[in-house]
Amino acid sequence: MDDFTKRSEIEAADSQVAGADQPSGLGRKLLFVGIAVVALGAVWGGFRYFQRPQTATPAAPLAHVTVSKPLQRDVDRRLGFLGQFSAIDRVELRAQVGGTLTEIHFRDGQIVHKGDLLFVIDPRPYEIKLAEARAQLQAANARVALANTQLSRAQSLRRNEFASQETVDQRTNDTDSALAAVEDAKARIKDAELDLEYCRVTAPFTGRIGARQVSLGSLIAGSRAAVSPTTLLATLVSLDPIYLDFDMSESDYLAFTRAREHASANLANRVVVGLSDENKLGREGTLDFVDNALDRSSGTIHARATLQNSDLFLAPGQFARLQLAVSPPASVLMIPDAAVILDQSQHIVMTVAPDGTVTPKIVEIGDLRGGLRIVRSGLNTNDNVVVGGFGRAIPGTKVAPDEGSITFDHAVDG
Repeated sequence: MDDFTKRSEIEAADSQVAGADQPSGLGRKLLFVGIAVVALGAVWGGFRYFQRPQTATPAAPLAHVTVSKPLQRDVDRRLGFLGQFSAIDRVELRAQVGGTLTEIHFRDGQIVHKGDLLFVIDPRPYEIKLAEARAQLQAANARVALANTQLSRAQSLRRNEFASQETVDQRTNDTDSALAAVEDAKARIKDAELDLEYCRVTAPFTGRIGARQVSLGSLIAGSRAAVSPTTLLATLVSLDPIYLDFDMSESDYLAFTRAREHASANLANRVVVGLSDENKLGREGTLDFVDNALDRSSGTIHARATLQNSDLFLAPGQFARLQLAVSPPASVLMIPDAAVILDQSQHIVMTVAPDGTVTPKIVEIGDLRGGLRIVRSGLNTNDNVVVGGFGRAIPGTKVAPDEGSITFDHAVDG
């Protein structure tokens, strides 16, 4: 077979293979039509999608907060302090005579009254001492009588010149010595009576007695001059009236003195007091002492008020809150204390503008009165202060304000 014949056969074989892989003319037309239909469906579906009306997203409702105008009220300016009660009178009961303790006439912690018998020390040694002193007085009186008789006889003999002047002088001296012995015996009697009296230890004033420090049968060391160690029997403190001690800082002391100096009316030295478990400052006292110098180490000055304690409820050592008026009543704005936000060193109050926008305002605050916080500056009477829903009052956002009210609580104001 020549070369020409081989090439012809190879080309014929290739032509058959290629014909098997390629579609016929009708197949190609059907393929093109299918592709066109799919593309047209996609275009029509996209057109219908974009022509479909879109639903608008509803706006979120405004947050509700409670607002109120600041409460305007006339109140006096007060300074607040923390004080501690102390007894006006406090005494350590110590024996002034020695001996054996034979009687105890109180219970620990009992209220005792002035003159009540508390302890008895064995009086028998001092009764013996008193009897000896009285016997010495009788002997001294007998010597006085004898001396007077001898003096009278000597003077009579001297008038008749049967006795010398020296004898008369001697008898006069004996009489004077006897009289001095009488006075000494009387003094010894008083001393013995005093020792006997001190065997009975009584309450020097009305108050509450502490725990006894001795027991029956204890040997008590005592001395009236306290030159030697004496035995502590118990302690006694007075309760009515009672002191309330507190310290003023230098700034508070300046505010106190300047306000009192420029006050248009004389202010009573009245303090109102509340205990740690009391919401109301319902107790009253009188400021009766301010020290004459500031303590250099603490920068404070000591002051003291006196309170009546007829029910004996207050006890020395208890703590209490007190307020002291330093200016007469004046008009101030008041808001709930919860409405005041502490931001570092500033105090902020959230308000709502007429368009509903939350607006923060920096304020200067005062003390608490009637459960409300005094605002000295930063607010005016027309501000709508947020008093409820504080977590929803975000600065710069709009809110729906609901009208509220601010109430002064007389039950917690002194």
